[in-house]
Amino acid sequence: IMLHSTLALSLLLIAVSSNLAMAIKKEKRAPQTLSRGWGDEITWVQTYEEGLYQAKKSNKPLMVIHHLEDCQYCQALKKAFAENEEIQEMAQNDFVMLNLMHETTDKNLSPDGQYVPRIMFIDPSLTVRADITGRYSNRLYTYEPQDIPFLIENMKKALRLIQTEL
Repeated sequence: IMLHSTLALSLLLIAVSSNLAMAIKKEKRAPQTLSRGWGDEITWVQTYEEGLYQAKKSNKPLMVIHHLEDCQYCQALKKAFAENEEIQEMAQNDFVMLNLMHETTDKNLSPDGQYVPRIMFIDPSLTVRADITGRYSNRLYTYEPQDIPFLIENMKKALRLIQTEL
């Protein structure tokens, strides 16, 4: 009986300590509230102004995602965006990233209206790339989950345009 309870106790301790280790490991990373589900490995800036500053400083394009929590189209796009490895990797390494649940005062970010989801690219020269559009003529900067390959192409285009134009 003694052996049995010792075994049970050590198994319990192992379970507790591995859970504790996982909790500690999770704790070490800064809590990623700014991702709002778009990608926890990505470093997100908090404001549009900070995004512009970082874009200029790092010479990376700024990608601005306008979305709302209770918009089903945003939720669907967010899921596809977060699950796509290529997007996550590019967003992590090659872009300054911002997701916003409110409109900015910069009218250049809503050239054809304030709808969501809407994704705009801003060059390190701080030029809004209104020429990088999605597939829909009525909402130029919106993407649906099935448009992820198209969004990837547009991210690559945003990167290419910097190199050729700056």
